[in-house]
Amino acid sequence: MTAKSAMDVFTRKGVDEKTAEKLVAQGYTFTKVARANDKGLRELEKLLGERRLKQVLVAVKSKERAPKKKKEKPLKKPVLAKKELPVKVGPPTAFENRCFKLLEKAGKSLPRFVISEISSRLDMVEVTDKQLQKVLDLAVERFDIHRVDPNESVGILAAQSIGEPGTQMTMRTFHYAGVAEMNVTLGLPRLIEIVDARRVPSTPIMEIHLEESAHDDLEKVRDIASNIERTNLIDIADVETDINNMEVIVKLDKRKIERKSITPEEVLRKLNKTKGTKGLAEMRNGNIAIRCDEPSYKKLQRISEDTKLSPIKGVEGIQRAVIRKLSGHYVIYTEGSNLAKVLEIAHVDKKRTSTNSILEIFEVLGTEAARNAIINEASRTLEEQGLTVDIRHIMLVADLMTNDGDVKAIGRHGISGRKSSVLARAAFEITSTHLLRAGITGEVDTLEGVVENIIVGQPVTVGTGAVNLVWSPHKKEGE
Repeated sequence: MTAKSAMDVFTRKGVDEKTAEKLVAQGYTFTKVARANDKGLRELEKLLGERRLKQVLVAVKSKERAPKKKKEKPLKKPVLAKKELPVKVGPPTAFENRCFKLLEKAGKSLPRFVISEISSRLDMVEVTDKQLQKVLDLAVERFDIHRVDPNESVGILAAQSIGEPGTQMTMRTFHYAGVAEMNVTLGLPRLIEIVDARRVPSTPIMEIHLEESAHDDLEKVRDIASNIERTNLIDIADVETDINNMEVIVKLDKRKIERKSITPEEVLRKLNKTKGTKGLAEMRNGNIAIRCDEPSYKKLQRISEDTKLSPIKGVEGIQRAVIRKLSGHYVIYTEGSNLAKVLEIAHVDKKRTSTNSILEIFEVLGTEAARNAIINEASRTLEEQGLTVDIRHIMLVADLMTNDGDVKAIGRHGISGRKSSVLARAAFEITSTHLLRAGITGEVDTLEGVVENIIVGQPVTVGTGAVNLVWSPHKKEGE
């Protein structure tokens, strides 16, 4: 602030010019005087004298200050109810507690899962503590036999156990009894689909179970199947093009629409909502006429094609639904899969309905469900070929594919492509690309895995190769 402007402030506030000049000459501003503490006031009194200081302080106190705005109180955050986490494992039952006490008394232990399995089989059976103790002792003995040593090469064993039977697999067509043929990819091609985590299987299929209120009622089951099966207009009608009147005529087949439980009004409503024919359809003499809104033969042809492919009923992606009786109840099998939409349909049992599309299960139900699907699909594929593979080897593959919350393929786009070893990646696929990239970026291979050690011709660092034994014989006297 300049001296002149400081003088103006003092005089404007009622301080005489002589006093203002003294203050400005000593470097004082109006704000500095207003904020002066006791020491500052004593210095001002020496400079101005008691009488003039009082005049200045009166002028300072009479300063019109803008009223301070009241601070707005921050809005209180809404108190949200504590989100209850889902309980994955319930509290132990009375029978399970009894098992735990007997094991503790004997100084032994078993995982909760094994205890739950024993409990589910013996809970309704009257057994004495002595009999139950014997069952638990046998379970502990078997559990110890099957426990894997920490240094065991489980990956190599799993790969050999699945790979060797895989060479004996064939491609077959599966037939459902009493119905038209439905193709399902089995054998080695199906196993490759599973471990490659294909987004869409070559033959997607769903197994739809129904709730107790519907699974024995054939009419209700047929109605649910017709609601699931995709129905396009061409499936229930003949479509003709009237070039003279620039219209598309839809002649409904009464027998087909009755079987599909569809009314002509419903067809008309769907056509008027479908892209390409929106608002152009009208009922005429029992048929549906769709006018062309432009004098263009090309547009008329497009309307005809859109009309034929217009969806009237069913779930997108499911081309066919087949009803089959399984264990005394009706089950619906489908060609095509859309798990999310099917689970929304009434009377569908959400707990037992499944699909052979693992990625779809992952997107709808999560990682744990996808892991179980990999195990079930792989073991079923091997069993259908008459091959026996220990479930733990398949579980290891499933765990490896899903351990980070996603479903990864085993191949170069997934687990094999993410290996830290250059040689291990190069041994799998696209060898030259991996080696060239590693050379450009200056990667180093520490030769810690199995594949890279085999490539360079040295012992693998597992089992006996994990230990370096040095023996120095005792020298005889005189040598």
